[in-house]
Amino acid sequence: MEYPDDLYYSKEHTWVRLTGGRAVIGITDHAQKELGEIVFVDLPEEGVQIEKAEVFGSLESSKTVAELPAPISGEVVNANRELDEEPTLINDDPYGNGWLITMEIDDPDEVEGLLNSVEYENFLEKREPKKETKKETTG
Repeated sequence: MEYPDDLYYSKEHTWVRLTGGRAVIGITDHAQKELGEIVFVDLPEEGVQIEKAEVFGSLESSKTVAELPAPISGEVVNANRELDEEPTLINDDPYGNGWLITMEIDDPDEVEGLLNSVEYENFLEKREPKKETKKETTG
């Protein structure tokens, strides 16, 4: 799986790309693989104020509905409306065309609480149950 170095990651599997005083937010490659094919996206309208950890939308897949907690606080300045017609963009390109929202950041220091790509990968490895290999014995 892919975790670009220029992004910040949350333990809730969202990513943040900083561009000036704005943040583009999406879900990670890991999250889209866990969800399966995304069939519906519910995103906020422009102008909505969102606090860190507040649910700002949801994704529906063939398996489940997942709420989207905000990795940082800010005002929504853009939502990816292409996802209304083509929600599988999230599966096809989670770090590009599958982005979710752009926010005007309230507190740039909030990104300090997020993970870099290496920390996120380590977080995933610790969460994943280890697969034990069984040794066959002959008697």
